[in-house]
Amino acid sequence: MKNLIDSRLAWALLLAAAIAFPWVAGNDYHLTVMSTAYIFAIATLGLNLITGYTGQLNLAHAGFMAVGAYTVGILTVDHGWTFWAALAMSGLVCAALGYVIGIVSLRLKGHYFSIFTLCVGYIMFLVIEKWESLTHGTVGIMGIPEPEAIGALTFDTPVRLYYLVLFFLVVLVWVMRRIVKSLLGRTFIAIRNSDELAEALGINLMRNKVLAFMLSVFYAGIAGGMYAGFVRFIGPDMAGVHHTFDMMIFAMVGGMGTVLGPLLGAIAMPWLTQSLQFLQEYRFIVFGPILVALVIFLPYGVVGSFLQWRARRDAKEGKPHAQD
Repeated sequence: MKNLIDSRLAWALLLAAAIAFPWVAGNDYHLTVMSTAYIFAIATLGLNLITGYTGQLNLAHAGFMAVGAYTVGILTVDHGWTFWAALAMSGLVCAALGYVIGIVSLRLKGHYFSIFTLCVGYIMFLVIEKWESLTHGTVGIMGIPEPEAIGALTFDTPVRLYYLVLFFLVVLVWVMRRIVKSLLGRTFIAIRNSDELAEALGINLMRNKVLAFMLSVFYAGIAGGMYAGFVRFIGPDMAGVHHTFDMMIFAMVGGMGTVLGPLLGAIAMPWLTQSLQFLQEYRFIVFGPILVALVIFLPYGVVGSFLQWRARRDAKEGKPHAQD
């Protein structure tokens, strides 16, 4: 019970800090950095579901995020859809594409699956860059409309866009927590721990892996759609594998296999890189050793290492322990 109360208190404090952030932010630039971090946090939560909870490393995650962004861009700019309808389609298109790709790729295991998805991500990048009649090619899509007003609510200022992104983040974090704490989430963890043991327990491996993959890329699609509506310009670079590696770093620093870890990693790491901007090209010389130190001394990430320590403490004291 105490762990449950502590967990709810931590989430409440984080939410309160997020709500209060615009009042302490120095300028609109800080709001933009934080809003972008929230969007990538949504995508990172999706990557964490398939990698941290199910044990499948998807290197095409940024490609799916780009598909979500281009779905919004194409439908709104070229076909006159409203942002909200296009945003819903961004998640559905990515989930449908994830089903097709998952059926094929998830028959592979380990690094073979990762290599396959790396190729899929590169194919997505090439399609976006070369299919000019659909994606506008290397020029990208400009003039994506901002989210339309909902009644009296408008989203025409950085503060209002910030709260809109925060709302989506809160809802999707809540949904992710419900998923990972459910029987379905425990099924994903069983698959991560051992395919053979999970199958011996009667778990349908392919069905559950594909479902995890679809949920994961759905989050990526929604994040991409939100990014398109927030930035209002997108280009092929969105599908670059370096964005996938960025999200992997966010999840690893925070702690894979938890919900709070990737969330904190996705928010903290962009601010760390921003704080090192004064070093210009030398900032990566400082940034690299910091990451290496985190991997060496906190191999389970910040949140994951804390949960490991708390589990050992509770085991010594004979107390039950609940994961994040």
